[in-house]
Amino acid sequence: MTAFLKREHILIFGMLLVAFLKLGGDSFLAPTSGIVAYSFTTLILFGIVLASIFAVVRHSDALAIKLGDPYGTLLLTLSVIILEVVMISSVMLTGDANPVLARDTMFAVIMAVLNGLLGIGLVLGGLRYHTQTFSREGITSYMVAIIPLSVLCLILPNFIPTNSAGAMPLIFTIALIVVSVALYAVFLYTQTKSHSYFFVDAKNEDEHEAHGPLKSNLYHFLLLVGYLAVIILLAKNLAMPIDHGISNLGAPAALGGLIVALLVLAPEGLGGVKAIMKNQLQRAMNLFFGSVLASIALTVPTVLVISSLMAEPITLGLGAIDTTLLIATLLATSVSVVSAKTNVLNGVSHLILFTMYLVLIFV
Repeated sequence: MTAFLKREHILIFGMLLVAFLKLGGDSFLAPTSGIVAYSFTTLILFGIVLASIFAVVRHSDALAIKLGDPYGTLLLTLSVIILEVVMISSVMLTGDANPVLARDTMFAVIMAVLNGLLGIGLVLGGLRYHTQTFSREGITSYMVAIIPLSVLCLILPNFIPTNSAGAMPLIFTIALIVVSVALYAVFLYTQTKSHSYFFVDAKNEDEHEAHGPLKSNLYHFLLLVGYLAVIILLAKNLAMPIDHGISNLGAPAALGGLIVALLVLAPEGLGGVKAIMKNQLQRAMNLFFGSVLASIALTVPTVLVISSLMAEPITLGLGAIDTTLLIATLLATSVSVVSAKTNVLNGVSHLILFTMYLVLIFV
């Protein structure tokens, strides 16, 4: 029991923090509570959420070792994206109306992963190994799903007429939900059943690291669910200091989507970069591209259903500047994966696009 408490003390602290905030402690997250109380509570909240996210990854990795690839990277990807979907849904259900939150977060995930994390990883991998290889069939499978979903969910809504309340036609909303779910279901079948060998690099065997003692599948699954529950319950409280900070700085609302995306993607990004440095590029690609695909395919149906139930319009279509960046990112990524080989130049190109995304947030 002592060993368990030592390993999983973050879960205990998280449960105590949830109880504290639900019993009135969330008043300390209001700026009017005083700078000391506000800063201390915010710091503890961010620390517990981030530590819980890394705990989710730890138990996902343990299950990945026991289950093997491609199930390992898929499990980690789904765990991380579920966090993103839950945080967005929590704010939509309990916070003030924010019709662009889901759109900004999905776009932030795309830019942060396909340009930021991928760019950093390819530069570091290129400097260390000069040239790295991956399964072209596997990444092409990701892109064949990512490109149409990105266009249908983030660009096409700009050209769909809306009613006086700003809501899209019901038939188009239903079509987006069905298409997103169906395409992702077919992809999962391809990844786990019919063509699972597309997503494994036989030359550089992808070995998962164990970040603690391996227990039974049930043990790791229950703790995985426990940490996810803590993060879900703290998601709405986490939005309070983020919104206040952005408002205080006079920063654009899109910055909130980027902060949420970076917070959720932090452990997965670290795992991907570590894999690249071990010359396990395929595993990193599975993590990165899987995150982008799951983010769109799972977030869009969820927020559209919530929007319909709450009768609050949601904005999915990107503005002209972001649309241009999205198209450039999809084109650059498609070119980068054509040869199934990468080098420093590929990474630098993606980092340039990510840098421009950061600059244009404030324009």
